[in-house]
Amino acid sequence: MSDFSSRLADTLETLRRIGSEFSPAVFASSLAAEDMVLTDLILRNKIAIGIFSLETGRLHKETLGMLDRIKETYDTEITLFKPEAAAVENYIAQNGLNAFYDSVEMRKECCRIRKVEPLNRALAGKKAWVTGQRRAQSATRTELAVQEDDAAHGMQKFNPLADWSEEDVWHYIRSNNVPYNPLHDKGYPSIGCEPCTRAIQPGEDVRAGRWWWENPESKECGLHVVDGKLVRIKQVV
Repeated sequence: MSDFSSRLADTLETLRRIGSEFSPAVFASSLAAEDMVLTDLILRNKIAIGIFSLETGRLHKETLGMLDRIKETYDTEITLFKPEAAAVENYIAQNGLNAFYDSVEMRKECCRIRKVEPLNRALAGKKAWVTGQRRAQSATRTELAVQEDDAAHGMQKFNPLADWSEEDVWHYIRSNNVPYNPLHDKGYPSIGCEPCTRAIQPGEDVRAGRWWWENPESKECGLHVVDGKLVRIKQVV
């Protein structure tokens, strides 16, 4: 695992650089496997990066349970950002509780209300944000860079696990006894809101269970998309 050791060292160096050069910086955690790796690295090494999660109101109970697991393991409480109650109520009143199944537009509007708007509040006043995205996760992430210029939010965006493989993620988790979402053991490699996530079949793409009724090219929630385009405009060298 010499290559993995090198990737791990690079990731740790990146996180430390973020903490020292881009303060205040925050990590947006979905509480899934990749994000637990970053949570462990940040908290274990006492790196000055805040951690928050988006509590959409429609997460699996197993995902919410990770908040307690993190508290028990690291004695740290993750900051939660929730959608505006009035916006959620208006969407449901006008379109129905599960209108996101009706069209990509309806699904993206639900994501905007439950994820994108809370994200914008979470990033306000920050100099950089961190994600657990990896290139191997989907067709929309193959050009993912470790550091990007996120002009939409006026800050730098970091993807420290960009070149990690699925095997790398689980090697780190097993080797360091990192707590993880039990849904991963039930065929959920990628986990979002409960009604928009299903287990995948052997051989399927790792994100096949996310918005499975849509085409692969549309499978982003909007956290990394602005005006219909991925916020992947300028790679910082």
